[in-house]
Amino acid sequence: MEKEETGSKKTVNVRDLTICDATAQMLEKAKRDGVETAFDRALSMKACPIGADSACCKHCAMGPCRLSSKDPYGKVGVCGATIDTIQARNFARMVASGAAAHTDHGMAMLDLFREVVNGNITDYQIKDTEKLESVAQSIGIETEGREMKDIALDLYKELERTYTQVDGEIPFAARVPEKTLETWRKAGIVPRGAMREIMELMHRTHMGVDQHYENITKQSSRTALSDGWGGSMVATEISDILYGTPSPVSVNVNMGCLKEDQVNIIVHGHEPNMFESILSSVNEPTLIQAAKDAGAKGINLVGMCCSGAEMMSRHGVPHAGNFMSTEAILVTNAVDAMCVDIQCIKQGLVKVADCYNTPLITTNTRAHIEGATHIEFKDHDPRACTDEVVIRAISRFKNRKGPVEIPKIQNIGIHGFSHEYINYMLGGSFRGSYTPLNDNIINGRIRGAAGVVGCTNPRVKQDWVHVELVKELIKNDVLVLQTGCSQVALAKAGLYTPEAACLAGPGLSEVCEAVGMPPVLGMGSCVDNSRILVAASQMVKEGGLGNSIADLPLAGAAPEWMSEKAISIGQYFVASGVYTIFGVTFPIIEGTKFHKLLFEGLEQQGFGKWGFTADPYEMAKLMIAHIDKKRKALGLDKGKERVLVDMATRREMSAA
Repeated sequence: MEKEETGSKKTVNVRDLTICDATAQMLEKAKRDGVETAFDRALSMKACPIGADSACCKHCAMGPCRLSSKDPYGKVGVCGATIDTIQARNFARMVASGAAAHTDHGMAMLDLFREVVNGNITDYQIKDTEKLESVAQSIGIETEGREMKDIALDLYKELERTYTQVDGEIPFAARVPEKTLETWRKAGIVPRGAMREIMELMHRTHMGVDQHYENITKQSSRTALSDGWGGSMVATEISDILYGTPSPVSVNVNMGCLKEDQVNIIVHGHEPNMFESILSSVNEPTLIQAAKDAGAKGINLVGMCCSGAEMMSRHGVPHAGNFMSTEAILVTNAVDAMCVDIQCIKQGLVKVADCYNTPLITTNTRAHIEGATHIEFKDHDPRACTDEVVIRAISRFKNRKGPVEIPKIQNIGIHGFSHEYINYMLGGSFRGSYTPLNDNIINGRIRGAAGVVGCTNPRVKQDWVHVELVKELIKNDVLVLQTGCSQVALAKAGLYTPEAACLAGPGLSEVCEAVGMPPVLGMGSCVDNSRILVAASQMVKEGGLGNSIADLPLAGAAPEWMSEKAISIGQYFVASGVYTIFGVTFPIIEGTKFHKLLFEGLEQQGFGKWGFTADPYEMAKLMIAHIDKKRKALGLDKGKERVLVDMATRREMSAA
């Protein structure tokens, strides 16, 4: 473990890096221990200004070609590529990579589903038969009087087209509001199959193929939609069918979830299969006894990042923190094993884990890390992996070295607001619907809705932009739907309790108090952004708020994004009709034709549009202005008189 060389590195107050007290405490300890984290690397490594503006092209060996953001049309690449072509290609490849990540995840879930249905895998079963039937019905599969296995097999065959189909429309296009789908068809961007769209987009961005920024962007939209309404949506729906559809549960969040006198196992990644299996392993009586024989009081399972968010929502498993806290939590010296699978896993975790003699265990065949221990996770025999993880964690607990320092910070929040539960929450078992939500938007108690999603990024103060943005939104009566690492940021800030309604505007506060809900609804992991799409479609279906998603008083934001997945998510929201603002940075040069297309032109074609600002207050201002613009277009800009209805009038209404 290398000690920090004082005087050679810039000293920074950790409070400038994060608003998370637990992470700040661990960063101070890391500094004392001479341990480097991503926060340190971000300070010592400046972002490439040419790359940040997407003004470079390295798609062939004639380059890399570097253009100037100050004079973007002053020169072209060696092949003649203009700044707009270069930017569109770079943007498209981020969409392709992000869509591929979600698509591969979704296809893995679908493969597991097939094997469970066919009886080849018995460690998992279908837990939510109602969800199975509703998903099947949503894409036209007959369910009345049929066996569950037959419905499930038909659903598998139909959803497989999401990935492998080479022509036609993906199955979940049936869920898209008619007017929105009409806009897609007119533009020629209804996805056929995810594999074809990603392959075609990568081909188009090869040197010498598609060289018109508008045409490249068209395929970017088609590919992104194959993610949001395809790969991601399949992953969420199949996970619900197999593991249960989330409903509200009270969960502890933050590093205080670790227990010094227990074997602490962290699971970090994105696929629920491994987490579900390790949940069984930590409850295995023989392993619990082994932990006690080693001197522990028990085994403590804690989640991080997005698979943690899924388990938090489904099973109430405690959650230790989001992406930028994954190294910091190892510094506690209380983590006896960190088990990871795919996506958002920092390679730097290996070195930090090594400093504290913590096993870092990779489990997925797609994602090995040099220096980490690899224990292959196989769906047909999952416990072979997860039992071994627990055994290694017990061994590490027994041989812990050095002091343990756990931040005594826990935050309680309510998580698990799936589309299905929101439907039930608003209307009950027999009258479940989005009508109360639409009615309260129409009457002005709720101004509109906002999806706030995404990662955390060391280029900005951890969690701060998320928290300040959401506070501004709810203060202005905007209901917030939250997913991914942003959900954890808000939970740590105490915004996931019904009591947080006191921070909301008078209208939203009144609705929250009447329903008993927080002003911020946690919907799951980043792949669960598809729940927001389903909710938006349902709002259109209920009526009164326009005929397409683009008509809704709705906006989206990824305030601290960092991954290519975020670009794909942003583009599928924009293509679906949502004004979407990103923070931190954006890979584009302002004033170019490509910039004008993304930030203005797409909206003029009937889609949503992109926005950018790093400032949370400006972000909130832009989102609220957009929501107000949509309200005005719907004729909802004038407040309606609120009438108190007495019991006699209610009887008359019921009789009518």
